[in-house]
Amino acid sequence: MKISVRQICFILLCYNAVSKMLLYPTVLSHYCGRDLLFAALIDFAVQAVVVWAVSFLCSRTDKTFFQLLEGTFGNIFARIIYGLFALFFIAATIVPLCEQKLYVHTIFYDTVPPLLIFLPFFFFSIYAAGKKFTNIGRSADVCMPIFVLSMIFVFSMSVLEIKWNSFMPVLKTPVKDLFGGALGTVFRFAEPCYVLMFMGHFKYKKGDAAKMTFSYIGGALTVLLFLFTFYGIYGDIAQSRQFAVSKISLFFPAIDTIGRIDLIALYILEIVMLFALVLNVQLALHCVMQCTGYQNRVVLSLAVNAVLIILLMVFDHGFNNLHTFYAKWMWIAFAVFANAIPVLAWTLRRKER
Repeated sequence: MKISVRQICFILLCYNAVSKMLLYPTVLSHYCGRDLLFAALIDFAVQAVVVWAVSFLCSRTDKTFFQLLEGTFGNIFARIIYGLFALFFIAATIVPLCEQKLYVHTIFYDTVPPLLIFLPFFFFSIYAAGKKFTNIGRSADVCMPIFVLSMIFVFSMSVLEIKWNSFMPVLKTPVKDLFGGALGTVFRFAEPCYVLMFMGHFKYKKGDAAKMTFSYIGGALTVLLFLFTFYGIYGDIAQSRQFAVSKISLFFPAIDTIGRIDLIALYILEIVMLFALVLNVQLALHCVMQCTGYQNRVVLSLAVNAVLIILLMVFDHGFNNLHTFYAKWMWIAFAVFANAIPVLAWTLRRKER
């Protein structure tokens, strides 16, 4: 087997959490104000059900998703679907990629041109994307303890600054705005697709579906705690505070005397963020390989990353327009690829265990 259940659980927990700590809290604050937790809960609840559905499907078959498609509709149809998934994973990478570029420039290297700073990321991405699922799992093993330590550090400097009255009165936001916030940020939720792609590449044991689902819920609870902390500190002005993870510890008293010690945790957490970002690239390459039958990982990794570099340059000065487009329209693609298709995978012909 290429990846273990433990490693998938780590991915569903820590990658899920860190991918929603930059602009997601800011945007959700704009949509829903003090009731942002309820909008986030809607999305997480839906995704948790889909993660469980795909995880439990793994208990019914040893086949990969490609093999299920091929056995039901034929090889050509399976290749087409994987080609579409490759495009989906590339699309799922664009906004987080632009966010990371802006974040790294703003927080760490604000005197250097942002595009110049972030281009070295692609050396890492080209190398990592060319690796197999085994390496994805090993990366998750490394990232999990880093994530736990850095989050303990960040939360310990933040929770005492929460103003509890920031959330009062509760549920005064119109229902339309709550669901609008959930729908407008759903393009940040692709985790069920990860389990779908890992299907057949790990050895399923009894109870593994529960482990993966609860791991996802653990990541969701981390994000909800993060949102609670962020809005509890900034209140009504939270919607104007970008890159939330760098903002929630600013009022820690010791910072005034010894400086930005929180940057230590942010630098460490950035490692996990980069691995979470490159996972979409790795899965896009996997789908391209299945679609084309071409097995040269180096060439394909260069090609996929070249596409991302071009897209990054195209949207270098148009991120606001890009984000608006994703918020308005990309929920359709994510509803299909991250929700509908994983659930419909139950209808594919399979050999029961």
